[in-house]
Amino acid sequence: MHAHNVYFSLKDNSAEKIAALIADSKHYLAPIAGIESFVCGVPEPESVRDVNDRDFDVALHVLFTSKATHDAYQADPQHNVYVERNQDNWEKVRVFDTMVK
Repeated sequence: MHAHNVYFSLKDNSAEKIAALIADSKHYLAPIAGIESFVCGVPEPESVRDVNDRDFDVALHVLFTSKATHDAYQADPQHNVYVERNQDNWEKVRVFDTMVK
């Protein structure tokens, strides 16, 4: 299995812009073929501990059966539309790809 975790810090992190990114994530990314699990959200407000990294506004957690399905997702036209629609508001994007068992 391949886990693809993406953490977005936004230039405009208003509630409206966060909601718009989450809506676009669900609309454009979640339906892409090959996804086993797709969830997205915001930092848990009650998880404020020294070990919690809270340097993000929106997180995506996507699970694929293989790296090949992940690579196909990256090349999917819907993924490209998503990036084009949203990248201007991305201050920082951190990606953590993990082989999971």
